[in-house]
Amino acid sequence: MPNANEVSPSVPSREQRRAVSEPLRVAPVADDLARRFQDAGFSLALVGGSVRDALLGRLGNDLDFTTDARPEDVLKILRPWADAVWEVGIAFGTVGAQKEARVGDADRSWQIEVTTYRSEAYDRTSRKPEVSYGDSIEEDLVRRDFTVNAMAVALPEKVFIDPHGGLDDLAARVLRTPGTPEDSFSDDPLRMMRAARFAAQLDFEVAPEVVAAMKDMAGRIDIVSAERVREELNKLILSPHPRKGLSLLVDTGLADRVLPELPALRLERDEHHRHKDVYDHTLIVLEQAMALESDGPDLILRLAALLHDIGKPRTRRFEQDGRVSFHHHEVVGAKMTKKRMIALKYSNDLVKDVSRLVELHLRFHGYGTGEWTDSAVRRYVRDAGPLLDRLHKLTRSDCTTRNKRKASALSRAYDGLEERIEQLQQQEELDAIRPDLDGNQIMEILGIGPGPAVGQAYKHLLELRLENGPMEHDAAVAALKEWWAEQEA
Repeated sequence: MPNANEVSPSVPSREQRRAVSEPLRVAPVADDLARRFQDAGFSLALVGGSVRDALLGRLGNDLDFTTDARPEDVLKILRPWADAVWEVGIAFGTVGAQKEARVGDADRSWQIEVTTYRSEAYDRTSRKPEVSYGDSIEEDLVRRDFTVNAMAVALPEKVFIDPHGGLDDLAARVLRTPGTPEDSFSDDPLRMMRAARFAAQLDFEVAPEVVAAMKDMAGRIDIVSAERVREELNKLILSPHPRKGLSLLVDTGLADRVLPELPALRLERDEHHRHKDVYDHTLIVLEQAMALESDGPDLILRLAALLHDIGKPRTRRFEQDGRVSFHHHEVVGAKMTKKRMIALKYSNDLVKDVSRLVELHLRFHGYGTGEWTDSAVRRYVRDAGPLLDRLHKLTRSDCTTRNKRKASALSRAYDGLEERIEQLQQQEELDAIRPDLDGNQIMEILGIGPGPAVGQAYKHLLELRLENGPMEHDAAVAALKEWWAEQEA
């Protein structure tokens, strides 16, 4: 494969050449599309994350291209060729497409983005980048966030383009910017969060000069929209190494701007060192929750693990006996979680689920060694609802004690609770607890119409159901009439 690196020569090894050429060989869409652009008088290159991932041996079905064609010309080329085309990002020079193609004996679906050579920058007051188009791939690559994302493979000739030494940085597993980090972060402050995200995703180190710029320019993140910040934060949290990225956000001061509740957990220890570092505990809980995931990364569980103790700084009290207490920190934390997630523009459902897990994460500690009644177990399941499996994982992850006897006792106790839940579920379909009479039956039995009394009666029957388990129909009717007589007395 020819090498078009004129600025910093870096000839790929045979293995690295294969890493780029092999995905292109098995993805005929790339060469096919490149020839169509060539026939129309334009250039096309595989670029950025696609080249990086190809070199790392992890290229998937998402292909990113760059071209000198303007978006309207890209549309003319893609529409008769692709199976679907979308223009969501066209204001930023990006056209998306989907293409079905046969590779070997299998059909594959390729998600494609073609972006016109561009440069973009923020002004000091704007929340959106101003986009201007460029005329050369070198101009396009210099505006990219990191050198490992500033490599390209020109098609269909398969010329490797690496003007900023991205291949060397990839081999060294380090994140640097093509130009100065100050210029890069000034152009798009979100790149500071992307540094943390890529560190977490790829397990790379961030170059010292990049870290220094992140510290100096952390305040610039304030002009970036909450939605863009949230998406980067999600990608970081869902990565294989979120501790690495979160620690970088905290150490550089970015977390103080986007997730201030996290650095606030670095409480100063009291003079007797009687309580553990809540910040470090939180990161351990996050990692332990990840280890319990069974169906891939779970954003709800990970967010709950990350935020479960954020109420502690506000509820910390130094008791007279030297102990440190955090009474009701789960209630305070749930409210803080809701407020922060709303500020970051999370969906209502996600806000509700995560804040509910934070609120419930301490409930188990009243279980002791099995003192709960069956009604208490029912309430635990009822309150958790569809979050029960995640609550199990969060509660187990919250044990970070180094005392092996204590950890073992907590684990055995939770094993016992889960066994009781399973037994009760088998007996009475616990996860769908409802009163033994519905609203229509209540109105018919009591001879009343819709109104507050029906809701009160329903609530009373639900409490009886939780306390005593399922009731026979006649017994439920008798209990309802008895309650109604008391209301009328």
